Amino acid sequence: MRLRILVFLLILIVALAGYRCLLLVDETEMVIVTQFGRPDDAHRLVGLGVSDTRPWLIGTWEKYAPRDSGLHFKMPWQSVIRIDRRLQIYDPRPSEFLAAEKKNIDLDVFVCWRVEDPYRFLETVNDTMGAEARLHDLVWSQLAATVGSHPIEALVSTDTSVHRLDEIQQTVAQACAEQAAAAYGIAVIDVRLKRIGVPAQVRESVFQRMRAERARIARQYRAEGEKEAQKIRAAADRDKTIKLAEADAEAERIRGKAEAEATRTYADAHGIDPEFYELLRTLEAYEQFLDDQTTVLLSADSELLKFLTQPTMERDE
Repeated sequence: MRLRILVFLLILIVALAGYRCLLLVDETEMVIVTQFGRPDDAHRLVGLGVSDTRPWLIGTWEKYAPRDSGLHFKMPWQSVIRIDRRLQIYDPRPSEFLAAEKKNIDLDVFVCWRVEDPYRFLETVNDTMGAEARLHDLVWSQLAATVGSHPIEALVSTDTSVHRLDEIQQTVAQACAEQAAAAYGIAVIDVRLKRIGVPAQVRESVFQRMRAERARIARQYRAEGEKEAQKIRAAADRDKTIKLAEADAEAERIRGKAEAEATRTYADAHGIDPEFYELLRTLEAYEQFLDDQTTVLLSADSELLKFLTQPTMERDE
């Protein structure tokens, strides 16, 4: 009975030791093997015939990463520290910075980073929270120095000659990447601005300045519009005068031609039958000035009334 218990305990110990020897490494992580709390310097990289003077780093070098992920083995008494090798995003709250003209500005920044040297990362920052704290100090100091050497117009301007936002971001990202890699084993991939604003205490003055600028632009547009309208009205008046003059001239020409034609018609009619023509014209005159409300005083021998006062026989004679 005791022998069975001892054999069972021995099998259990061997199974537990075998289980402790298994190490599964995911493609998204790097693993540091430690022995009694300290990295083990005696191991080689798994699956490779090269020694490493640093601790055993599984998944450290990108060219060996495909062979390092998967199932590996370690001693039962050894432990592991897992470090995420994926791209990390540090997104803190917005902070105030001082521009070159001593004006405050709010910048909302995010940092893209990942672990490049896991051994140095473990020695200096230990975990993600420690890394973000170091990155915050590093990025914010570099951002304050860079923004402080540029005016606000370099960050927010539609004029391409003074706009320097992309250049400022690249300068900050490059400087932070060099310092973070050397000090903490962290690769800073990029530093970007999400939002640019102004503090609440100066926001109203900024809005007033923006309103004044928009009012100035509106006045300029109105003045240009009025000037253009005056030019259009002057051109329209000129065209109107020219067209009216041409129309009057054409009307006078047509009127003169019509009067000449009428005179020629009257002359032809008078030549054919002068007495009938004289009668017709006299009757037309009667229609013009004789009506129920008109009183005409003429002498008895007036030529105008001869067709009314003289008998027809006398006229015939």
